[in-house]
Amino acid sequence: MEYNGAAIVAMKGKNCIAIGADKRLGQRQLTVDTNFKKVFPITERTYIGLSGLATDVKTLHDQFRMRVNLYKHREERVIEPKTFANLVSHVLYERRFGSYLVNPVVAGLDKNDIPFICGMDSIGCIDLADNFIVCGTAAENLYGACEGLWEPDLEPEVLFETISQALLNSVDRDAMSGWGAVVHIITPAGVITRDLKSRMD
Repeated sequence: MEYNGAAIVAMKGKNCIAIGADKRLGQRQLTVDTNFKKVFPITERTYIGLSGLATDVKTLHDQFRMRVNLYKHREERVIEPKTFANLVSHVLYERRFGSYLVNPVVAGLDKNDIPFICGMDSIGCIDLADNFIVCGTAAENLYGACEGLWEPDLEPEVLFETISQALLNSVDRDAMSGWGAVVHIITPAGVITRDLKSRMD
């Protein structure tokens, strides 16, 4: 889980949600790439963050994209965040005896604009949260920062500032993650994506 390094966090706000991740891809302490994507859009209002082994991140993203497209064709509707979380859990549990080395974070707004976030372990056990979810090598740092900064019913701009401060301060204290970050704010009006600069060392 710690071979490539990662820092992913999702936070709930008032009818909005934010998910962010760092950009570093490493082989332990060696930095390989400084613009590695770890958060992927599944629908217009549902995103998934994948921390863990980079090859499994790519494999699972392709598999989730395929399964969501199959769901859309079969059901003739867009998959809801809670349904997608159960799909992710199912895919991971299928491989429980030779599991994918990833920890997913699912974040999205449902059709009633109610925020949904959850995290999982490598075999798909769902961890629901009312405030925030973290994963990756910087998880311990993120827990402390989020506990100190998060408040209920944050507006989108304040939520962006909160998740950005938590993410940047946490990756500064973790040698396995960093090199900038990306944050997606999901609101009923649309998705706002912003890149963050951080220490480059």
